[in-house]
Amino acid sequence: MATNQPFLTSRIARSRAARDTRGAAAVEFALLGAPFFLMIMGLIEISLMFIASSMLDNAAGEAARQIRTGEVQQRGDDATAFRTLVCDELAAVVKCDSGLKIDVRTFGSFSATTFVDPIDEDTGEFAETETFQAGTSSQIVVVRVFYEWKLITPMIGVPLGNMSNNRRLLQSTVVFRNEPF
Repeated sequence: MATNQPFLTSRIARSRAARDTRGAAAVEFALLGAPFFLMIMGLIEISLMFIASSMLDNAAGEAARQIRTGEVQQRGDDATAFRTLVCDELAAVVKCDSGLKIDVRTFGSFSATTFVDPIDEDTGEFAETETFQAGTSSQIVVVRVFYEWKLITPMIGVPLGNMSNNRRLLQSTVVFRNEPF
């Protein structure tokens, strides 16, 4: 019987340990907490990126309207003045810094409006040359506004980033024919 005693004692201890649930919530939280908070951070970042994209669309449309109606041409605005028009329409989510790029070009017809990808495939950097051609009366104009969004949530930069260093290029394009002014 003496040889069976340690076995019974260890069996009783295992049985008690299996029924003891103290600390189970802490262990479950430790296992599930980090992925949960990472998912919430990613959701917030994607939401902010969507808001920034919508704001970029609105800013491009409002600034392009002044080209379409001839206000920019009549004032003699240059690229810097047009950039200010775009920046005035942006809120705090999109910073008006070096990450904001503006390209305004004129074309002879709507079918001639073709572009290459603004991101260099080799370096992952913005490679488009910024141009400002507001055009004249009844000319076709393409206004493109780009913003380099920096992704901060870990592991989300790989599937969402389309540039180097965990960045995503947001872009808005407005195509129109200038009004006769």
